Amino acid sequence: MYFGAVRALHGVSVSVGPGEVLGLVGDNGAGKSTLVNILAGVLRPDHGTVAIRGEQVALGTPARAKAMGIETVFQSLSLVPNLDIAENVFLHREIYGPGPILRAIHRMDKARMRSEVADGFRRLGVSLPSLRTKVTALSGGQRQAVAIARAVLWQQNVVLLDEPAAALGVRQTEMVLSFVERLKEHGVAVILISHNLQHVARVADRVVVLRLGEKVFDSPLAQTSNHEIVLHITGAVSGDTDVHTEAVLRAHRSDEPGEEPS
Repeated sequence: MYFGAVRALHGVSVSVGPGEVLGLVGDNGAGKSTLVNILAGVLRPDHGTVAIRGEQVALGTPARAKAMGIETVFQSLSLVPNLDIAENVFLHREIYGPGPILRAIHRMDKARMRSEVADGFRRLGVSLPSLRTKVTALSGGQRQAVAIARAVLWQQNVVLLDEPAAALGVRQTEMVLSFVERLKEHGVAVILISHNLQHVARVADRVVVLRLGEKVFDSPLAQTSNHEIVLHITGAVSGDTDVHTEAVLRAHRSDEPGEEPS
């Protein structure tokens, strides 16, 4: 994938299975956002294919990606603050009625929408305030939960989460990570993009490292360590280090449990 003369991705191949959480990590400029935008249908790759359940599919647009069962939760969340929780979950999928006349004039059947959202939240184990609550009144973690639940409730095959715990407090982060863990029980494939290796280690089954547009590491979490992942992120494994390598390693060590940041 090129942007003019800049190569954003080259020869990158990733896979994720039902009920699996794949941690996608890498430094800024590694190609994570480009890959996510391709899978979300925002960008069209110059080469390569996307396959779902073994069958090649053509994405090309976000609507097509959604139709193929790929839902993306970007950092912006795409929630409407002045709408309530149920209305946000059904955004662009509104139910009209009841009855042909009310459907004809596009009057939303809010009672049915709230009932279906409540059932879905119960299945997912999501605990939130009243579904009539405006999104603007929710905490950051609650908003993330609404955005992720909206993606999952439509029986999607794959959910892409772009830094879902960024800028959240400890309690809100725990809420989001616990929700991601529960998605495994429902057979949802998740690709988690994060700079926080502790979050990745907490919920992911496998980790893929991108560096300078290429995949440099792919391993089950149980067979690697945060230290090894950092070495691949910085290029220290191949010897292609930069001036930030030692700083990144020191920052990683200071984040280890039981140690205080320097």
